[in-house]
Amino acid sequence: MKTFVASKPIRVVLADDHDLVRSGIKALLTMIDGVEVVAEARDGEELIALLPGVEPDLILTDISMPGMDGITAIGEIHGRYPGVKVLVLSMCDTVDFVKRAIASGACGYLMKDAPPFELEQAVRSVMATGSYFSPSISRRLLQPSDPTAEDELTQRQIEILKLIAQGRAAKEIAHELGLSSKTVDVHRARIMERLRLNDVASLTRYAVRKGLINL
Repeated sequence: MKTFVASKPIRVVLADDHDLVRSGIKALLTMIDGVEVVAEARDGEELIALLPGVEPDLILTDISMPGMDGITAIGEIHGRYPGVKVLVLSMCDTVDFVKRAIASGACGYLMKDAPPFELEQAVRSVMATGSYFSPSISRRLLQPSDPTAEDELTQRQIEILKLIAQGRAAKEIAHELGLSSKTVDVHRARIMERLRLNDVASLTRYAVRKGLINL
């Protein structure tokens, strides 16, 4: 990697729920001159909780994490610490995910399958210019985006779809939302009709693709 000596270290916090992946990314970051990994987190809640004590310059975070996901965490960070830059490091390359991350406050998006040298390039670019997007992500952003779940479904239907995709039965959903089982069945039928999907497996894949649930 290129030799670069900063006047003071770039303080980085790394968030990813996979310990092995996080360790590999940390190893790459520590090889970059002038970069210091000051804290690590396994999910969004842990990330938010540790920030006051470490005062980072940059946060690298995955999106799909248990509990509070990366996009929700980015929104919280942007609201509380607007001066902290956030770079997403993810395997999700759909336009919906990227645009949601940007709307929440992310200033960069890097794919996990990027070559190692691109990690340094992304860190340097975000710190110097305020943004960085992998070439593949930049190309996708120029393409017309797919309709969001909000474009295709009502809020009630989205609420029910999330529960269906989590494996809940109609009776469970009805009890949780204060509806009758028949009403839930009617909503499910309308959701399938609107999305042109015919089974729960397809609904689950849709919910994951649109970022409604994490698996």
